Amino acid sequence: MSRGVWKGPFVEASLLKKVEKFKNNKKPIKTWSRKSTIIPDFIGVSFLVYNGKKFILITISEDMVGHKLGEFSPTRQFFGHTPADKKAKMVEEQEKKVTNEKK
Repeated sequence: MSRGVWKGPFVEASLLKKVEKFKNNKKPIKTWSRKSTIIPDFIGVSFLVYNGKKFILITISEDMVGHKLGEFSPTRQFFGHTPADKKAKMVEEQEKKVTNEKK
């Protein structure tokens, strides 16, 4: 269920204060508030958003307005698919080589 339009976007109050204070400063703003919505006032500001392990540097652009800060700092790392798939592909390639050599 989406948020009511009459309520407006959620932005943590402390984050708004920091943005107003450091608007012209190039130093990134450190935040744990992944749930805050990106508003037009944030354009051009750099944030360090915590992903549960480390802080990810994000510079806000116009395309990001309306999204949440947490969408741009992934919490999980993709390690690839199981090695069984890779082994199956290798076996197929070896079989092709053997059949090509017989011809």
